[in-house]
Amino acid sequence: MDQSFTIRQATLADAPIIVTHRRRMFEDMGRDDTAMLDAQDIQFAVWLRERLENGRYHGWLVEDAAGSVVAGAGVWLLDWPPGPSGLGPYRGYILNVYTEPAARRRGLARRLVQACMAWCQAQGITIVSLHASDQGRPVYERLGFRPTNELRLEITKPAPPPSA
Repeated sequence: MDQSFTIRQATLADAPIIVTHRRRMFEDMGRDDTAMLDAQDIQFAVWLRERLENGRYHGWLVEDAAGSVVAGAGVWLLDWPPGPSGLGPYRGYILNVYTEPAARRRGLARRLVQACMAWCQAQGITIVSLHASDQGRPVYERLGFRPTNELRLEITKPAPPPSA
């Protein structure tokens, strides 16, 4: 990362840019359902504000020499039960990694993820995970992230009410 960029922690006042970056991230991954993205923006803004206020979301932003935010990333603290991989009450989940197109290929995402990792380490968080786009996967793998055995089920229909 060259000297014309600086990293700083995000504040509550930065919530709108984080919401915008998240939307652009999904658009770059091919999501083009405007109605869904609009609804996501509204719900995510509420979610983000709550977590910025209660300390469960910590974000970092990159500013260019003119003071414009050109990239960002965050860590969400997930409640996690103590187990063999760690005794702490949280795991870190890195999300919202996004770089404006004009600022890409300068190591900004790598530096942001490193800032997230360093913060987690300083907090005693020993497990950090994320979901990677095809574009982001090589960045994360070079930083030591490895695939795990997570399985996923997307429930698309409401569950029937439980029987009495």
